[in-house]
Amino acid sequence: MADVSGPILAADGTPIKKKLRQALFQSRMRAFLLVSPLLAFIIVSFILPILTLLSQGVYDDRFNSLMPETAQVLREWDGASEPTEAMFATLVAEIVIAKEERTIGRVATRVNRELSGTRSLFTSTGRRAAKLEAPFKEAMIDTKKKWGDLETWQAMKVASRTLTTGYLANALDFKQEADGSIVRQDEERRIHVKLFLRTLEISFVVTVACLILGYPVAYLLSTLSTRSSNLLLILVLLPFWTSLLVRTTAWIAMLQAQGVMNDLFVVFGLATDDDRFSLIYNKTGTLISMTHILLPFMILPLYSVMKTIPPQYVRAAKSMGATNATAFWRVYFPQSVPGIGAGALLVFILAIGYYITPALVGGQDGQMISNIIDFHMRRSLNWNLAAALGLVLLVFVLFLFWLYDRIVGIDNMKLG
Repeated sequence: MADVSGPILAADGTPIKKKLRQALFQSRMRAFLLVSPLLAFIIVSFILPILTLLSQGVYDDRFNSLMPETAQVLREWDGASEPTEAMFATLVAEIVIAKEERTIGRVATRVNRELSGTRSLFTSTGRRAAKLEAPFKEAMIDTKKKWGDLETWQAMKVASRTLTTGYLANALDFKQEADGSIVRQDEERRIHVKLFLRTLEISFVVTVACLILGYPVAYLLSTLSTRSSNLLLILVLLPFWTSLLVRTTAWIAMLQAQGVMNDLFVVFGLATDDDRFSLIYNKTGTLISMTHILLPFMILPLYSVMKTIPPQYVRAAKSMGATNATAFWRVYFPQSVPGIGAGALLVFILAIGYYITPALVGGQDGQMISNIIDFHMRRSLNWNLAAALGLVLLVFVLFLFWLYDRIVGIDNMKLG
């Protein structure tokens, strides 16, 4: 009788387990090689640019690279004592060089991020720096009295740090002091946390509104015949074939004081012609337009899940004495929860990053954090603060995604 206690061998004498591992490895390598061009394209064109931009929220070497000797002196300074003559002399020498190399504007912009008004201080001093003579401390203070202020040097000390938490602190309404400590911003400068909270509020309300409006529509689509549901599904998908800008502009025409909505309210007696509702350029306009635009993203996941729920379950519950309401809540609704989770998560994440619609119809009260990011990217050109705001938003979204996974479970989320 043959001995079967040893390992099972393949035809070439190799143990079958090792042969299977080799075959599995080769299969995975072939699959990886097939997707590697797409993976490389995504990394180069999508992931790396995002990481590069987000890194600017914690990395800024402008001052350190353009004025290295001054940066070194500032790092050795305690940030509390009076600046010495040697510190002024080093600063003057590098301001002269920066003026000649036409980099004084970049230096001034970097310091101005930490203390408003210092840009003009650097640029005006740069025009006279070559003519200044020792003692440089007195000469610079005579030129501009702000050079004698301790906070000006403290701002330069903060700006001299290559790796900094200052932008992240600013994104959360804090600021970094010269000694590295983090303190609250002044009351009138605390705007970012308020915008983050408003963004969460708008995103949550839009998600709930889309769920309330989208659930009956998805239920109707899943219970109709295939021909009828396909026809109605085309109407649901129709907004995707229209430009987002066109849809948002249409809401401007509908929600304004003399628009269609207010005209209907006057006709039905809900408002008078002299006292119409304010539906545009506020939070109300943002909520209405964003709910309409994001509604299909709630309907489609719900419909795809509801379509797979066997109708026999509800009929069986009714045959056993359950009412229509009981059969729905006890049998049908729990099976649609994965679709609710998928649609709610999709709509909520999309709503958090919206900026075109709030920018057009939101006004002052309907602005979201994405609008401030857009402002710093295109107008103020403070890319570092924009990157810090984006990084905070990304971390928060990832935290919500993790929280959703812990409470509901990603495995329970279905798209059909």
